[in-house]
Amino acid sequence: MIAGVSIPRGRSQGPSYQDYLDVDSHPVPGVLRAQSQPDLGMATLDATRYTGQAFFDLEVTRMWPRVWQMVCREEELLSAGDAVVYDIVGYSWVVVRTATGELRAYANSCLHRGRRLLDADARGLEHLHCKYHGFRWGLEGGLLSIPCRWDFPQLKDEDMRLPEARVATWGGFVFLNMDPGAPPLAEYLGVLPAHFARWRLEDCWKAVHVAKVIPCNWKVAQEAFMESYHVIATHPQILPVIADANSQYDVFGDHVNRNLTAFAAPSPHLGQSGVSDAEVLQQMLALWRSPGVQAPSNAATPRAALGELNRRAFARSFVGDYAQVTDAEVLDALVYNVFPNFSPWGGFAPNIIYRWRPQGRQVDACVMEVMILKRLPKNGARPAPVPVHWLGAAEPWSAASELPILGAVIDQDMGNMPEVQTGLLASRTGLVHLGRYQELRLRHFHRTLDRYLAAAGN
Repeated sequence: MIAGVSIPRGRSQGPSYQDYLDVDSHPVPGVLRAQSQPDLGMATLDATRYTGQAFFDLEVTRMWPRVWQMVCREEELLSAGDAVVYDIVGYSWVVVRTATGELRAYANSCLHRGRRLLDADARGLEHLHCKYHGFRWGLEGGLLSIPCRWDFPQLKDEDMRLPEARVATWGGFVFLNMDPGAPPLAEYLGVLPAHFARWRLEDCWKAVHVAKVIPCNWKVAQEAFMESYHVIATHPQILPVIADANSQYDVFGDHVNRNLTAFAAPSPHLGQSGVSDAEVLQQMLALWRSPGVQAPSNAATPRAALGELNRRAFARSFVGDYAQVTDAEVLDALVYNVFPNFSPWGGFAPNIIYRWRPQGRQVDACVMEVMILKRLPKNGARPAPVPVHWLGAAEPWSAASELPILGAVIDQDMGNMPEVQTGLLASRTGLVHLGRYQELRLRHFHRTLDRYLAAAGN
Protein backbone atom coordinates (compact mmCIF):
# COMPACT_ATOMS: atom_id res chain seq x y z
CA MET A 1 0.00 0.00 0.00
CA ILE A 2 1.04 3.63 -0.52
CA ALA A 3 1.02 5.83 2.57
CA GLY A 4 -1.69 8.44 2.88
CA VAL A 5 -1.09 11.72 1.07
CA SER A 6 -2.57 15.18 1.29
CA ILE A 7 -5.66 15.52 -0.87
CA PRO A 8 -5.87 18.47 -3.30
CA ARG A 9 -9.27 20.05 -3.67
CA GLY A 10 -11.39 18.26 -6.23
CA ARG A 11 -9.61 14.88 -6.11
CA SER A 12 -10.55 11.58 -4.50
CA GLN A 13 -9.19 10.39 -1.18
CA GLY A 14 -6.21 8.09 -1.51
CA PRO A 15 -2.96 8.16 -3.48
CA SER A 16 -2.94 9.89 -6.84
CA TYR A 17 -1.84 8.22 -10.04
CA GLN A 18 1.42 10.15 -9.74
CA ASP A 19 1.92 8.63 -6.26
CA TYR A 20 1.77 5.17 -7.82
CA LEU A 21 4.37 6.24 -10.37
CA ASP A 22 6.61 7.47 -7.53
CA VAL A 23 6.99 3.89 -6.28
CA ASP A 24 7.16 2.16 -9.66
CA SER A 25 9.94 -0.41 -9.75
CA HIS A 26 11.47 1.24 -12.84
CA PRO A 27 12.14 4.85 -13.93
CA VAL A 28 8.96 6.39 -15.33
CA PRO A 29 8.96 8.17 -18.73
CA GLY A 30 8.14 11.86 -18.78
CA VAL A 31 4.96 11.37 -20.84
CA LEU A 32 3.32 9.69 -17.83
CA ARG A 33 4.45 12.51 -15.56
CA ALA A 34 2.81 15.17 -17.74
CA GLN A 35 -0.36 16.73 -16.34
CA SER A 36 -2.79 19.08 -18.06
CA GLN A 37 -6.02 19.56 -16.15
CA PRO A 38 -7.59 22.94 -16.96
CA ASP A 39 -10.84 24.00 -15.35
CA LEU A 40 -13.42 23.64 -18.12
CA GLY A 41 -16.26 24.97 -16.01
CA MET A 42 -19.46 23.39 -14.79
CA ALA A 43 -21.84 23.93 -17.72
CA THR A 44 -24.63 21.44 -18.33
CA LEU A 45 -25.29 19.73 -21.66
CA ASP A 46 -28.57 19.58 -23.54
CA ALA A 47 -29.90 16.03 -23.90
CA THR A 48 -30.78 16.72 -27.53
CA ARG A 49 -27.05 16.49 -28.32
CA TYR A 50 -27.62 12.74 -28.11
CA THR A 51 -31.23 12.43 -29.25
CA GLY A 52 -31.99 15.25 -31.67
CA GLN A 53 -32.00 14.86 -35.44
CA ALA A 54 -31.07 18.52 -35.94
CA PHE A 55 -27.93 18.23 -33.82
CA PHE A 56 -26.96 14.97 -35.51
CA ASP A 57 -27.39 16.61 -38.92
CA LEU A 58 -25.02 19.40 -37.86
CA GLU A 59 -22.41 16.78 -37.00
CA VAL A 60 -22.90 15.21 -40.44
CA THR A 61 -22.41 18.46 -42.36
CA ARG A 62 -20.08 20.47 -40.13
CA MET A 63 -17.92 18.08 -38.14
CA TRP A 64 -17.41 14.70 -39.81
CA PRO A 65 -16.20 16.12 -43.16
CA ARG A 66 -13.55 18.25 -41.41
CA VAL A 67 -11.79 15.89 -38.97
CA TRP A 68 -9.09 13.26 -39.29
CA GLN A 69 -10.58 9.78 -38.88
CA MET A 70 -8.86 6.45 -38.42
CA VAL A 71 -9.74 4.14 -41.32
CA CYS A 72 -7.72 0.95 -40.81
CA ARG A 73 -4.26 -0.45 -40.09
CA GLU A 74 -1.50 -0.06 -42.67
CA GLU A 75 -1.01 -3.84 -42.74
CA GLU A 76 -4.49 -4.09 -44.25
CA LEU A 77 -3.19 -2.16 -47.28
CA LEU A 78 0.19 -3.79 -47.80
CA SER A 79 0.20 -4.42 -51.54
CA ALA A 80 -0.77 -2.58 -54.70
CA GLY A 81 -4.49 -2.91 -55.31
CA ASP A 82 -5.39 -3.56 -51.67
CA ALA A 83 -8.45 -1.48 -50.81
CA VAL A 84 -10.57 -0.74 -47.72
CA VAL A 85 -14.07 0.75 -47.78
CA TYR A 86 -14.69 3.38 -45.10
CA ASP A 87 -18.28 4.51 -44.49
CA ILE A 88 -19.30 7.33 -42.18
CA VAL A 89 -22.72 9.06 -41.90
CA GLY A 90 -23.56 8.49 -45.56
CA TYR A 91 -20.11 9.34 -46.91
CA SER A 92 -18.24 6.43 -48.45
CA TRP A 93 -14.56 6.25 -49.40
CA VAL A 94 -12.25 3.71 -50.97
CA VAL A 95 -8.73 3.84 -49.57
CA VAL A 96 -6.35 2.01 -51.89
CA ARG A 97 -2.62 1.42 -52.27
CA THR A 98 -1.44 2.33 -55.76
CA ALA A 99 1.23 0.65 -57.87
CA THR A 100 3.75 3.26 -56.68
CA GLY A 101 3.01 2.49 -53.03
CA GLU A 102 0.96 5.60 -52.29
CA LEU A 103 -2.23 5.53 -50.27
CA ARG A 104 -5.11 7.34 -51.96
CA ALA A 105 -8.76 7.82 -50.91
CA TYR A 106 -11.49 8.15 -53.53
CA ALA A 107 -15.19 8.88 -53.16
CA ASN A 108 -16.91 5.51 -53.42
CA SER A 109 -19.33 6.60 -56.11
CA CYS A 110 -19.35 6.11 -59.86
CA LEU A 111 -19.31 9.45 -61.70
CA HIS A 112 -21.86 8.09 -64.16
CA ARG A 113 -24.96 7.04 -62.20
CA GLY A 114 -23.61 6.94 -58.66
CA ARG A 115 -23.26 3.22 -57.90
CA ARG A 116 -20.72 2.38 -55.20
CA LEU A 117 -17.48 1.32 -56.85
CA LEU A 118 -16.64 -1.14 -54.08
CA ASP A 119 -19.12 -2.96 -51.88
CA ALA A 120 -16.46 -4.42 -49.56
CA ASP A 121 -12.72 -4.48 -48.93
CA ALA A 122 -10.67 -6.01 -51.72
CA ARG A 123 -7.16 -7.28 -52.43
CA GLY A 124 -5.05 -7.01 -55.56
CA LEU A 125 -7.30 -4.74 -57.61
CA GLU A 126 -5.98 -3.63 -60.98
CA HIS A 127 -8.54 -0.85 -61.30
CA LEU A 128 -11.80 0.45 -59.80
CA HIS A 129 -14.73 -0.88 -61.78
CA CYS A 130 -18.40 0.08 -61.63
CA LYS A 131 -20.51 -3.09 -61.74
CA TYR A 132 -23.54 -1.23 -63.14
CA HIS A 133 -22.36 -0.01 -66.56
CA GLY A 134 -18.64 -0.81 -66.55
CA PHE A 135 -16.93 2.57 -66.13
CA ARG A 136 -13.32 2.02 -65.01
CA TRP A 137 -10.77 4.14 -63.17
CA GLY A 138 -7.09 3.49 -62.49
CA LEU A 139 -5.76 3.21 -58.96
CA GLU A 140 -4.31 6.71 -59.39
CA GLY A 141 -7.85 8.07 -59.84
CA GLY A 142 -7.82 8.77 -63.57
CA LEU A 143 -10.52 7.58 -65.98
CA LEU A 144 -9.56 4.45 -67.93
CA SER A 145 -12.58 3.65 -70.05
CA ILE A 146 -16.30 4.17 -70.66
CA PRO A 147 -18.34 1.54 -72.54
CA CYS A 148 -19.84 3.15 -75.67
CA ARG A 149 -17.69 6.20 -75.19
CA TRP A 150 -19.17 7.70 -78.36
CA ASP A 151 -22.41 8.30 -76.42
CA PHE A 152 -20.74 10.70 -73.93
CA PRO A 153 -19.28 13.48 -76.08
CA GLN A 154 -19.69 15.93 -73.18
CA LEU A 155 -17.23 14.10 -70.89
CA LYS A 156 -13.54 14.92 -70.83
CA ASP A 157 -11.04 12.64 -69.15
CA GLU A 158 -9.63 15.46 -66.99
CA ASP A 159 -13.11 16.18 -65.61
CA MET A 160 -13.70 12.55 -64.72
CA ARG A 161 -11.01 12.05 -62.10
CA LEU A 162 -12.38 10.49 -58.95
CA PRO A 163 -12.80 13.04 -56.12
CA GLU A 164 -10.21 12.51 -53.39
CA ALA A 165 -9.83 12.91 -49.65
CA ARG A 166 -6.53 13.46 -47.85
CA VAL A 167 -4.73 10.42 -46.45
CA ALA A 168 -1.96 10.24 -43.85
CA THR A 169 -0.53 7.66 -41.46
CA TRP A 170 0.58 7.49 -37.85
CA GLY A 171 1.45 4.58 -35.57
CA GLY A 172 0.62 2.00 -38.22
CA PHE A 173 -2.88 3.48 -38.71
CA VAL A 174 -4.31 5.03 -41.87
CA PHE A 175 -6.29 8.26 -41.45
CA LEU A 176 -8.59 10.16 -43.82
CA ASN A 177 -9.81 13.77 -43.91
CA MET A 178 -12.36 15.05 -46.44
CA ASP A 179 -11.38 18.71 -45.91
CA PRO A 180 -8.57 19.95 -48.18
CA GLY A 181 -8.04 22.88 -45.81
CA ALA A 182 -7.68 20.85 -42.62
CA PRO A 183 -4.36 20.95 -40.72
CA PRO A 184 -1.89 18.13 -41.42
CA LEU A 185 -2.42 14.97 -39.40
CA ALA A 186 0.79 15.48 -37.40
CA GLU A 187 -0.45 18.89 -36.28
CA TYR A 188 -3.96 17.60 -35.58
CA LEU A 189 -2.62 14.81 -33.34
CA GLY A 190 -0.77 17.28 -31.13
CA VAL A 191 1.14 15.48 -28.36
CA LEU A 192 0.08 11.99 -29.43
CA PRO A 193 3.11 11.10 -31.61
CA ALA A 194 5.52 12.19 -28.88
CA HIS A 195 3.60 10.37 -26.16
CA PHE A 196 3.46 7.12 -28.17
CA ALA A 197 7.04 7.27 -29.53
CA ARG A 198 8.18 4.89 -26.79
CA TRP A 199 5.32 2.46 -27.36
CA ARG A 200 5.58 2.23 -31.18
CA LEU A 201 2.20 0.96 -32.26
CA GLU A 202 3.59 0.76 -35.79
CA ASP A 203 5.56 -2.28 -34.61
CA CYS A 204 2.36 -4.13 -33.69
CA TRP A 205 -0.15 -6.19 -35.62
CA LYS A 206 -3.95 -6.36 -35.44
CA ALA A 207 -4.65 -9.57 -33.52
CA VAL A 208 -8.30 -8.93 -32.61
CA HIS A 209 -11.11 -6.95 -34.25
CA VAL A 210 -14.67 -7.29 -32.95
CA ALA A 211 -17.60 -5.05 -33.92
CA LYS A 212 -21.25 -4.72 -32.99
CA VAL A 213 -24.14 -2.36 -33.71
CA ILE A 214 -25.38 -0.78 -30.47
CA PRO A 215 -28.79 0.90 -30.03
CA CYS A 216 -27.57 4.28 -28.80
CA ASN A 217 -26.04 7.49 -30.09
CA TRP A 218 -22.34 7.19 -30.92
CA LYS A 219 -21.44 9.72 -28.22
CA VAL A 220 -23.34 7.79 -25.54
CA ALA A 221 -21.28 4.70 -26.38
CA GLN A 222 -17.98 6.56 -26.57
CA GLU A 223 -18.47 8.41 -23.30
CA ALA A 224 -18.93 5.12 -21.44
CA PHE A 225 -15.19 4.59 -22.03
CA MET A 226 -13.96 8.10 -21.23
CA GLU A 227 -14.06 7.98 -17.44
CA SER A 228 -13.52 5.56 -14.55
CA TYR A 229 -16.25 7.16 -12.44
CA HIS A 230 -18.74 4.46 -13.46
CA VAL A 231 -16.65 1.53 -12.16
CA ILE A 232 -18.16 1.54 -8.66
CA ALA A 233 -21.69 0.96 -10.00
CA THR A 234 -21.08 -0.83 -13.31
CA HIS A 235 -17.97 -2.98 -12.63
CA PRO A 236 -17.96 -3.49 -8.84
CA GLN A 237 -16.21 -6.86 -9.14
CA ILE A 238 -12.93 -5.17 -10.12
CA LEU A 239 -12.88 -2.59 -7.28
CA PRO A 240 -10.22 -4.56 -5.34
CA VAL A 241 -7.76 -4.22 -8.25
CA ILE A 242 -8.47 -0.84 -9.86
CA ALA A 243 -7.72 2.60 -8.46
CA ASP A 244 -10.77 4.02 -10.22
CA ALA A 245 -11.48 7.26 -8.38
CA ASN A 246 -7.72 7.98 -8.24
CA SER A 247 -7.53 8.16 -12.04
CA GLN A 248 -5.68 11.03 -13.68
CA TYR A 249 -7.47 12.93 -16.46
CA ASP A 250 -5.58 15.17 -18.89
CA VAL A 251 -6.47 17.22 -21.95
CA PHE A 252 -3.94 18.33 -24.56
CA GLY A 253 -4.99 20.92 -27.14
CA ASP A 254 -8.29 20.51 -28.95
CA HIS A 255 -8.07 16.92 -30.12
CA VAL A 256 -6.34 14.73 -27.51
CA ASN A 257 -7.21 13.72 -23.97
CA ARG A 258 -6.43 10.75 -21.75
CA ASN A 259 -7.28 8.76 -18.63
CA LEU A 260 -4.51 7.08 -16.60
CA THR A 261 -5.86 4.40 -14.24
CA ALA A 262 -3.75 2.12 -12.05
CA PHE A 263 -4.44 -1.62 -11.88
CA ALA A 264 -3.18 -3.94 -9.12
CA ALA A 265 -4.20 -1.21 -6.69
CA PRO A 266 -7.46 -1.08 -4.71
CA SER A 267 -10.24 1.42 -5.24
CA PRO A 268 -10.35 4.26 -2.70
CA HIS A 269 -14.02 3.36 -2.28
CA LEU A 270 -12.82 0.33 -0.31
CA GLY A 271 -10.70 2.36 2.10
CA GLN A 272 -6.94 2.31 2.68
CA SER A 273 -7.02 -0.99 4.56
CA GLY A 274 -9.93 -2.58 2.73
CA VAL A 275 -7.87 -5.00 0.59
CA SER A 276 -4.56 -6.62 1.49
CA ASP A 277 -1.61 -6.87 -0.88
CA ALA A 278 -2.09 -10.63 -1.03
CA GLU A 279 -5.74 -10.21 -2.02
CA VAL A 280 -4.84 -7.68 -4.70
CA LEU A 281 -2.30 -10.09 -6.15
CA GLN A 282 -4.68 -13.04 -6.08
CA GLN A 283 -7.56 -11.10 -7.62
CA MET A 284 -5.41 -9.68 -10.42
CA LEU A 285 -4.25 -13.19 -11.32
CA ALA A 286 -7.85 -14.36 -11.23
CA LEU A 287 -8.88 -11.45 -13.49
CA TRP A 288 -6.17 -12.49 -15.94
CA ARG A 289 -7.48 -16.06 -15.63
CA SER A 290 -4.06 -17.17 -14.38
CA PRO A 291 -4.80 -18.12 -10.77
CA GLY A 292 -2.05 -20.75 -10.59
CA VAL A 293 0.74 -18.49 -11.84
CA GLN A 294 3.43 -17.67 -9.29
CA ALA A 295 4.39 -13.99 -9.19
CA PRO A 296 7.88 -12.99 -7.97
CA SER A 297 7.89 -13.21 -4.17
CA ASN A 298 10.59 -10.60 -3.55
CA ALA A 299 8.67 -7.67 -5.07
CA ALA A 300 7.82 -4.72 -2.81
CA THR A 301 4.21 -4.32 -4.02
CA PRO A 302 1.63 -6.27 -6.01
CA ARG A 303 2.21 -3.85 -8.89
CA ALA A 304 5.94 -4.59 -8.88
CA ALA A 305 5.32 -8.36 -8.73
CA LEU A 306 2.81 -8.34 -11.57
CA GLY A 307 4.88 -5.88 -13.57
CA GLU A 308 7.84 -8.27 -13.41
CA LEU A 309 5.59 -11.18 -14.34
CA ASN A 310 4.47 -9.32 -17.46
CA ARG A 311 7.97 -8.16 -18.40
CA ARG A 312 9.18 -11.77 -18.33
CA ALA A 313 6.18 -12.96 -20.35
CA PHE A 314 6.68 -10.25 -22.97
CA ALA A 315 10.39 -11.03 -23.25
CA ARG A 316 9.54 -14.69 -23.91
CA SER A 317 6.86 -13.96 -26.49
CA PHE A 318 7.59 -10.69 -28.30
CA VAL A 319 10.35 -8.89 -30.15
CA GLY A 320 11.95 -6.19 -28.01
CA ASP A 321 13.76 -5.48 -24.76
CA TYR A 322 11.35 -5.10 -21.84
CA ALA A 323 13.88 -5.07 -18.98
CA GLN A 324 13.41 -1.35 -18.24
CA VAL A 325 9.69 -1.09 -18.98
CA THR A 326 7.72 0.29 -16.04
CA ASP A 327 5.03 -1.50 -14.06
CA ALA A 328 2.60 1.17 -15.25
CA GLU A 329 3.28 0.42 -18.90
CA VAL A 330 2.47 -3.29 -18.59
CA LEU A 331 -0.41 -3.03 -16.10
CA ASP A 332 -2.38 0.17 -16.35
CA ALA A 333 -5.16 1.57 -18.51
CA LEU A 334 -3.39 4.40 -20.37
CA VAL A 335 -6.42 5.40 -22.44
CA TYR A 336 -6.10 8.20 -24.99
CA ASN A 337 -8.83 9.69 -27.18
CA VAL A 338 -8.30 11.49 -30.47
CA PHE A 339 -11.27 13.62 -31.46
CA PRO A 340 -13.76 12.63 -32.58
CA ASN A 341 -13.89 8.83 -32.20
CA PHE A 342 -10.50 7.07 -31.99
CA SER A 343 -9.19 5.68 -28.69
CA PRO A 344 -5.75 3.99 -28.61
CA TRP A 345 -4.31 2.61 -25.36
CA GLY A 346 -0.69 3.35 -24.58
CA GLY A 347 1.87 1.15 -22.88
CA PHE A 348 3.37 -2.20 -23.83
CA ALA A 349 0.62 -4.64 -22.90
CA PRO A 350 -1.51 -5.77 -25.83
CA ASN A 351 -2.93 -2.39 -26.84
CA ILE A 352 -6.70 -1.98 -26.95
CA ILE A 353 -8.09 0.26 -29.69
CA TYR A 354 -11.67 1.57 -29.65
CA ARG A 355 -13.60 3.27 -32.43
CA TRP A 356 -17.22 4.46 -32.51
CA ARG A 357 -19.20 5.52 -35.60
CA PRO A 358 -22.85 6.35 -36.22
CA GLN A 359 -24.70 3.51 -37.91
CA GLY A 360 -25.46 5.20 -41.22
CA ARG A 361 -27.40 8.36 -40.40
CA GLN A 362 -29.22 6.96 -37.38
CA VAL A 363 -29.24 9.20 -34.33
CA ASP A 364 -29.82 6.30 -31.95
CA ALA A 365 -27.56 3.56 -33.33
CA CYS A 366 -23.82 3.22 -33.71
CA VAL A 367 -21.06 0.76 -34.48
CA MET A 368 -18.59 0.05 -31.71
CA GLU A 369 -15.32 -1.64 -32.63
CA VAL A 370 -12.70 -3.18 -30.34
CA MET A 371 -9.28 -4.01 -31.73
CA ILE A 372 -6.29 -5.43 -29.89
CA LEU A 373 -2.77 -4.87 -31.18
CA LYS A 374 0.01 -7.23 -30.15
CA ARG A 375 3.78 -6.87 -30.41
CA LEU A 376 5.49 -8.82 -33.16
CA PRO A 377 6.20 -12.44 -32.18
CA LYS A 378 9.69 -13.54 -31.24
CA ASN A 379 10.52 -14.61 -34.80
CA GLY A 380 9.86 -11.04 -35.98
CA ALA A 381 7.38 -12.05 -38.68
CA ARG A 382 4.28 -9.88 -38.89
CA PRO A 383 1.15 -12.06 -38.81
CA ALA A 384 -1.68 -11.19 -41.17
CA PRO A 385 -4.28 -8.85 -39.63
CA VAL A 386 -7.44 -10.63 -38.54
CA PRO A 387 -10.77 -9.89 -40.27
CA VAL A 388 -13.59 -8.17 -38.42
CA HIS A 389 -15.71 -10.45 -36.24
CA TRP A 390 -19.21 -8.98 -36.37
CA LEU A 391 -21.43 -9.83 -33.42
CA GLY A 392 -25.14 -10.22 -34.01
CA ALA A 393 -27.72 -8.09 -32.24
CA ALA A 394 -28.41 -10.79 -29.64
CA GLU A 395 -24.78 -11.85 -29.16
CA PRO A 396 -22.94 -10.55 -26.09
CA TRP A 397 -19.38 -9.28 -26.34
CA SER A 398 -18.36 -12.21 -24.16
CA ALA A 399 -19.34 -14.48 -27.06
CA ALA A 400 -16.17 -13.27 -28.80
CA SER A 401 -13.62 -15.75 -27.42
CA GLU A 402 -10.81 -13.43 -28.52
CA LEU A 403 -11.95 -10.98 -25.81
CA PRO A 404 -11.69 -13.31 -22.79
CA ILE A 405 -11.44 -10.60 -20.11
CA LEU A 406 -12.63 -7.51 -21.91
CA GLY A 407 -15.80 -9.00 -23.39
CA ALA A 408 -17.50 -9.58 -20.04
CA VAL A 409 -16.60 -6.06 -18.90
CA ILE A 410 -18.02 -4.51 -22.07
CA ASP A 411 -21.22 -6.50 -21.54
CA GLN A 412 -21.63 -4.67 -18.24
CA ASP A 413 -21.23 -1.36 -20.09
CA MET A 414 -23.79 -2.56 -22.61
CA GLY A 415 -26.26 -2.81 -19.77
CA ASN A 416 -26.08 0.98 -19.56
CA MET A 417 -25.72 2.36 -23.06
CA PRO A 418 -29.14 1.58 -24.58
CA GLU A 419 -30.77 2.59 -21.29
CA VAL A 420 -28.94 5.92 -21.34
CA GLN A 421 -30.39 6.56 -24.80
CA THR A 422 -33.96 5.80 -23.75
CA GLY A 423 -33.46 7.67 -20.48
CA LEU A 424 -32.31 10.81 -22.29
CA LEU A 425 -35.47 10.70 -24.40
CA ALA A 426 -37.54 10.36 -21.23
CA SER A 427 -35.76 13.20 -19.41
CA ARG A 428 -38.09 15.90 -18.08
CA THR A 429 -35.27 18.43 -17.54
CA GLY A 430 -33.49 17.82 -20.85
CA LEU A 431 -30.16 18.39 -19.10
CA VAL A 432 -27.00 16.32 -18.60
CA HIS A 433 -24.79 17.19 -15.61
CA LEU A 434 -21.07 16.40 -15.63
CA GLY A 435 -18.53 16.27 -12.84
CA ARG A 436 -15.80 18.88 -12.83
CA TYR A 437 -12.82 16.50 -12.83
CA GLN A 438 -13.76 12.85 -13.37
CA GLU A 439 -15.75 13.78 -16.47
CA LEU A 440 -13.21 16.35 -17.66
CA ARG A 441 -12.63 14.41 -20.86
CA LEU A 442 -16.34 14.56 -21.71
CA ARG A 443 -16.32 18.33 -21.20
CA HIS A 444 -13.24 18.60 -23.41
CA PHE A 445 -14.86 16.47 -26.15
CA HIS A 446 -18.04 18.58 -26.23
CA ARG A 447 -16.09 21.83 -26.20
CA THR A 448 -14.14 20.72 -29.27
CA LEU A 449 -17.31 19.47 -30.96
CA ASP A 450 -18.95 22.85 -30.40
CA ARG A 451 -15.97 24.61 -31.96
CA TYR A 452 -16.30 22.56 -35.13
CA LEU A 453 -20.03 23.12 -35.34
CA ALA A 454 -19.70 26.87 -34.77
CA ALA A 455 -16.70 27.44 -37.03
CA ALA A 456 -18.27 25.64 -39.97
CA GLY A 457 -21.43 27.69 -39.61
CA ASN A 458 -19.72 31.07 -40.01
